[in-house]
Amino acid sequence: MLTVGLTGGIGAGKSEAGRLLAKRGAVIVDADALAREVVAPGTPGLASVVSEFGEEVLAPDGSLDRARLGAIVFGDEERLRALNAIVHPLVAERSAALQAAAPPEAVVVHDVPLIAEHQLQHRYDLVVVVDASAETRLARLTRRRGLDEADARARMAAQASREERLKIADYVLRNDGTVGELEEQVEELWQTLRERERERRG
Repeated sequence: MLTVGLTGGIGAGKSEAGRLLAKRGAVIVDADALAREVVAPGTPGLASVVSEFGEEVLAPDGSLDRARLGAIVFGDEERLRALNAIVHPLVAERSAALQAAAPPEAVVVHDVPLIAEHQLQHRYDLVVVVDASAETRLARLTRRRGLDEADARARMAAQASREERLKIADYVLRNDGTVGELEEQVEELWQTLRERERERRG
């Protein structure tokens, strides 16, 4: 089994790269999806979040009001640390379980936005960074996701710098162009990953 950390700044196209790798047979472990799963209604994770932050972080239907919780922790490092102390261990546990369930010859790709921020690169056999210029990312966030420019810039600034991400990269997917151009790079990367996995098995 080969474990790969897949990361990239917001708007760089990490999710698209993950989708293209999944199409080729990679087992994808999506940290963002797991972070939602572990605080779903009825979970111990949600109960812990409510205990820490109060009933006001619940939506009328009993689910987590992510926007309200985000407003509480964004820009407040102490509250963000408290949230991460609840969510991160639960996500790590689920990630480990999904990886353990994968076939022994699998390429397991962990889609994790904050590998550089939390210095998690050593958890994986190698790290792939999806990279795009600040101008490209800003355009995607404002045009495709509908964020206003100030919000988009604030979210970009809250993450690691482009240089910090590139420093931990074993492979870089450049994504300032088309999906077709990204797919060509992913295909080449996939062949490399399969070769690396075969080498690990001897």
